[in-house]
Amino acid sequence: MDYKLVTDSCIDLPASLANELELVVMPMKVTVKGKEYYNYLDNREISPREFYDLLREQNTAITSQLNPFDFEEVFTPYLQKGMDILYLSFSSALSGTFNSSVIAQKELQEKFPDRKIYVVDTLSASMGMGLLVTLAARKKLEGKTIEEVKLYVEETRLNISHLFTVSDLGHLRRGGRLSASSLILGNLLNIKPLLHVNTSGELKVYGKARGRFKSLNNLINRMSETFDKENNSIIYISHGDCIDDAIYVKNTIKEKLNLTDVDFLINPIGPVIGAHSGVNTLAIFYVGSERTK
Repeated sequence: MDYKLVTDSCIDLPASLANELELVVMPMKVTVKGKEYYNYLDNREISPREFYDLLREQNTAITSQLNPFDFEEVFTPYLQKGMDILYLSFSSALSGTFNSSVIAQKELQEKFPDRKIYVVDTLSASMGMGLLVTLAARKKLEGKTIEEVKLYVEETRLNISHLFTVSDLGHLRRGGRLSASSLILGNLLNIKPLLHVNTSGELKVYGKARGRFKSLNNLINRMSETFDKENNSIIYISHGDCIDDAIYVKNTIKEKLNLTDVDFLINPIGPVIGAHSGVNTLAIFYVGSERTK
């Protein structure tokens, strides 16, 4: 039976890749200066450069989660055509979107009892979620059943490693990830927090570095400790409008880990994730041996 792989725009993938993978991508929303934008992957309403320029002007961005009606509106046409649905969600620890999908799934299952409707919490974010969705979509294109792809995602999600550092501590402070005293001290000493996504899908600080250069190299060093060479065909790098740093990280990873047969994909962090991470965020995503708590 045919099925659709559905996800949301927090995957931060290029629109061309999402189309190639035959994904249905639900755009989430961000509001800046009183104007609401849909975060389409093709940037039709606002580009990453435009968004980050607004942040540089000290504007605050507010994001909105998807609600049950959003899911019913997207899922229903496919269900009416006799297709099944597998939805891969942004981490439930970072948004209420997954809970909304569960509500919609229960309501739609009653209306379409003969259809399969699965929702899976990826416990991932940004291009970490994008990497997991990419791997899942490849399985689907290879002919795997909806149950096989669902099981693959559930078995693989905790091996998707997220390592990142931010430049503007104020965004983490506003999101409740950093205390006021840490913000003041960090700015005074040029301290850059080093973060990851843990086994519960939460953002956690695992260390700190003084200065940008040291923070980027710390990410790469930590990556080398858990990188699974046998199961990595591609490494994703996302950035908050700092492409030169992303290229530096890519080249350093290739040299340090001696990678000759691994592809890299670099893409900007979209407005929904960027509203919380800020300008100059740099993140690395790969299949690792484990995530920590």
